[in-house]
Amino acid sequence: MSAGRQLLGQILKARGVIKESQVQQAMGSQRKGGGLIGQCLVDMGACTSGDIAMALGEQAGLETVDLSAITPDPDALALVDGSSAHTYGVLPFKIEAGTLVIAISDPLNTAVLEDLSFSTGSSVRGAVGDGELIRKLVNKHYGEEQSLADAIADAARAMQGADAETAAQSLPVVRLLNSILHRAIRDRASDVHFEVYEDSFRIRYRVDGSLYEVEAPPTHLSLPLVARIKVMSDLDITETRMPQDGRIELSIDGRPVDLRVATLPGPAGEGCVMRILDRSAVNLNLKALGLQVEDEAVLLALTQLPHGIVLVTGPTGSGKTTTLYAMLSEANQPDVKIITVEDPVEYDIAGIVQVPINEDIGVTYGAVLRSILRQDPDKILVGEIRDEDTADTAVEASLTGHTVFATIHTNDAPSTVTRLIDMGVEPFLITATLEAVVAQRLVRCICPGCKLSYEPDEELLMELGPDAERMRGLSFYYGKGCDACHHTGYKGRTGIFEVMMVSGDVRTAILANSSTDEVRQAALRGGMQTLRERGLIAVTSGLTTIEEVLRETSL
Repeated sequence: MSAGRQLLGQILKARGVIKESQVQQAMGSQRKGGGLIGQCLVDMGACTSGDIAMALGEQAGLETVDLSAITPDPDALALVDGSSAHTYGVLPFKIEAGTLVIAISDPLNTAVLEDLSFSTGSSVRGAVGDGELIRKLVNKHYGEEQSLADAIADAARAMQGADAETAAQSLPVVRLLNSILHRAIRDRASDVHFEVYEDSFRIRYRVDGSLYEVEAPPTHLSLPLVARIKVMSDLDITETRMPQDGRIELSIDGRPVDLRVATLPGPAGEGCVMRILDRSAVNLNLKALGLQVEDEAVLLALTQLPHGIVLVTGPTGSGKTTTLYAMLSEANQPDVKIITVEDPVEYDIAGIVQVPINEDIGVTYGAVLRSILRQDPDKILVGEIRDEDTADTAVEASLTGHTVFATIHTNDAPSTVTRLIDMGVEPFLITATLEAVVAQRLVRCICPGCKLSYEPDEELLMELGPDAERMRGLSFYYGKGCDACHHTGYKGRTGIFEVMMVSGDVRTAILANSSTDEVRQAALRGGMQTLRERGLIAVTSGLTTIEEVLRETSL
């Protein structure tokens, strides 16, 4: 932060909007759940989003605008198309000395101003306004957003015969990509897939872990769309034979969104996948994870450990990093130094020092972890324990008085012990340092708008094996499908968790170099409930379907 730059809380206090006690409360909320201090204040009811917009404008030294007191100039509105106004969450409202003045909710969002300057051919200046009012006025003056089908049709008409580089800069392609991304974020997609085949081109969104297809553009639009993505992520547009990785930072609906781009050449043309990291949509709070009450209490206690190792395990995409960050958010206090080492850094949290991995220049997990130990941390997050070097350094960190949180790839909590031994960690060191292992899966939640109950038939019960008898006679639930859930029957996801504490019989079994099954039996005697058992609880409570639990857990 530059010298003399006022803090947002100080500006709001000087304006008489909030009190010091509310600033402190918001900072505490930010340390626990992440996010922006302004949003924390709004969520508390301490001020409005309009108050935040005015303060942000003052903080950045930008013009501010009270949108409730003006009528936008029709000539200004005409310079920006409705698709761009909806996607970016901006409102053009006047032309002043040849410069188009646009209301934005984020004063740091200069990339939008540059894009609009290109698309309008005008000089553009930003003025900070209330995001909610911007959205309402965009709907009022531009009408509902252009449909994806219409955006595809416009681009298809304009792009016949154009070369890739020209097409990548053309307004119809820019608008089409904006429309695709806006819809993906509105639908809570985690990834967008652009797939090119000999005689077709398709776009698919991954929502709640499952892929679904959206309107298919004509095949000739694949080249300009992928080229546009490469231009935005600073990739080589002329290189189509080699995979490339890039990153795009942009604002959709006034929210900062980070896109990780990976292109892949194929026989029919170049495709790509965009991973969407919408930090504003992430709830880094233990209560939001779907934990049973007793497990939430255990994880909360683990965040307060003075030393030891806590491992979270599960397949890729099972929410391990989110769980660890929720735990770290609970531990994130002014008197606690927390450092993370990740590949890549997924969430920015105020008060936590975060270090990205870069193996190309030797910045590996093991190397960074050894350096971190010289930075006097209290708690450390390791993105993944994947080799003997990282495992040994994590053990060393624990033995020297640090709490280490990390992910590891195993099928369940008990098999984590075998994985550590395979990495070369001695059983006595495991029992001296490992405090708990949390295995988790994500299951889709039944859409509340179309949820129905039913009694399972004998054939379905038999799939449950030994659990069939205790589930007989209980009601199960499913979603019949509606517009709100894209007729999938599911909306959102929740976690199911298996928490194994390393104590008592479990510690004895590890020291005896017992098999995974023997460690599992010891954990069950100690009160551990398996992923399958936790999943069945979620089924009978109406949270998810039996099909989801059977797919994600084993007997």
